[in-house]
Amino acid sequence: MLPEKAVLNSNYIMTNSIRKVKTTDIELKDRLVSIQRVTKVTKGGRTFSFSAIVVVGNENGVVGYGLGKASEVTTAISKGIEDAKKNLIKVPVYKRTIPHEQYAKFGGAQVFLKPASSGTGVKAGGAMRAVLESVGIHDVLAKSKGSSNPHNLVKATFEALTLMRDAFTVAQQRGISMNKVFNG
Repeated sequence: MLPEKAVLNSNYIMTNSIRKVKTTDIELKDRLVSIQRVTKVTKGGRTFSFSAIVVVGNENGVVGYGLGKASEVTTAISKGIEDAKKNLIKVPVYKRTIPHEQYAKFGGAQVFLKPASSGTGVKAGGAMRAVLESVGIHDVLAKSKGSSNPHNLVKATFEALTLMRDAFTVAQQRGISMNKVFNG
């Protein structure tokens, strides 16, 4: 078994199987998943504010999400980007797809991710598509069930991606060779 904290290399830190990433010298692209106008009613009238959920990634296995709230749209988006840069994780990408099938749930949202053959493309709905494209996954089949709330869908997709393990990690956790992982 791995110790509680193991350094994989200078940018990736693995803690309890969640691979956190430092933002140093990583070129990140941001995608706006959802923006909501929120109304607060007071005795003086209505006060409008905006909440934005943003996904950032380098399209090479590193991705993060963040929530920004502000009275202006652009400020909410920039706050979301800053929050997303604080929550980066490393995801194993194998031949432009995911290593194995994965099911995950967050709140009322349930997601199912399945690897696809080359040339299939990203078959996923709105919030899931933004996360998977930011990771750099080009071929995947995805299905969301239950709630279609973008906040919970993004969090459920992240839960599924954090549960992904590549063959090297499986071999290391079981204490066996790579050959034995594939051939039994």
